[in-house]
Amino acid sequence: MKAVLQRVDHASVTINNEVHNEIGKGLLIFLGITQLDTQEDIEYLVKKILNMRIFSDGKGKMNLSLLDTIGEVLVISQFTLYASTKKGNRPSFINAARPDIAIPLYERFKKELEKAYYSDVDNSAFAKANFKTSPIKSGVFGADMRISLINDGPVTIVIDSKNK
Repeated sequence: MKAVLQRVDHASVTINNEVHNEIGKGLLIFLGITQLDTQEDIEYLVKKILNMRIFSDGKGKMNLSLLDTIGEVLVISQFTLYASTKKGNRPSFINAARPDIAIPLYERFKKELEKAYYSDVDNSAFAKANFKTSPIKSGVFGADMRISLINDGPVTIVIDSKNK
């Protein structure tokens, strides 16, 4: 499983010319799933993502995690993260999981991320953040999506659960 994290000030996903979801300060996560991914990959990525210290502290150093900042998350499925470009000029996506495997893993990833987020953040911090809905949002698996973002930094981190 691969995740591309982009620290953002704002991100949104548009489907059929309508904004489906949007977030403020937090992480835009592009998630790629391969045939070999399991629950172990999900658990590894969720823990790593929530605790990755890529947000600036008061001194401008990247010392804070998503949990520390009570940031929002937008998760987008992206099978193209498993593109193979070894032969020719047309990418092959043979390493990307088929929908019958990828959809359940994608849904489980989102649920595990939300569950871990809520269990690790102090409830008083949520009250201060004043979220009207869950801070974990997503696109629609397999949909033709338009992603807009304002990258903060820019900070872009790639995590591969197979390279621990």
